[in-house]
Amino acid sequence: MLLTIDVGNTRIKAAVFEHSKAVAYFVFTKEELLNQVHFILNKFQKIENLVIASVGTVEKELFLSLKDTVKIHFITHENKFPFTNLYTTPTTLGIDRMVLALGAVIKYPRQNRLVIDAGTCITYDFIDKNDAYLGGAISPGIRLRYESLNHYTAKLPLLTKAKPENFIGNSTEQSIHSGVVNGVALEIDGFVEFYKIQYAKFIIILTGGDADFLAVQLKNTIFANSNFLLESLNQTFQYNQK
Repeated sequence: MLLTIDVGNTRIKAAVFEHSKAVAYFVFTKEELLNQVHFILNKFQKIENLVIASVGTVEKELFLSLKDTVKIHFITHENKFPFTNLYTTPTTLGIDRMVLALGAVIKYPRQNRLVIDAGTCITYDFIDKNDAYLGGAISPGIRLRYESLNHYTAKLPLLTKAKPENFIGNSTEQSIHSGVVNGVALEIDGFVEFYKIQYAKFIIILTGGDADFLAVQLKNTIFANSNFLLESLNQTFQYNQK
């Protein structure tokens, strides 16, 4: 069995895999990390490998303290990936984006793929049918947009995400919800339309913490899978073992 861990900017997500099948998912904070990992390892005692992708600030030493219990694998740029990285600054490409690209290549072979990860940031990653990673875009995610409106203004309140009641907000709160949520949805649809100009056909994979919330508000056909990164981490490990 295998435990995959995605250390994000705000949360940590984990999944237990038996071969290619996920048997359990977990979400917890950085402060809960060691306790939660010990709980998972105790519950699933057949776990032999721990695979980690991190864009957050958790120190490696925390994971290395588990080395006597489980084999630890940090996914880095030194791992093998089944695509040609055409990013002009390849070492600055986030490891989470590389893992997502690997998952898209393996799950949707010989197709153009656009992976949209809607988390703290929204990242766009395009891998063409010839398995060339072309790049994409990065923009603020939903939570960052709500927080920035509150932080950089004197009177706008800090709200939690909610589906707007109407496109035209009839109050300050509804105006913020419309601006943030509709703004993100229109941004994503707009990027998709840009790609359609150059590529007649491609698969769209939407993932990340806000994937399910956004999926119903987008006009384009997508495959929404909030756990795609965890699944792709399992595939990254399996690919490198081969």
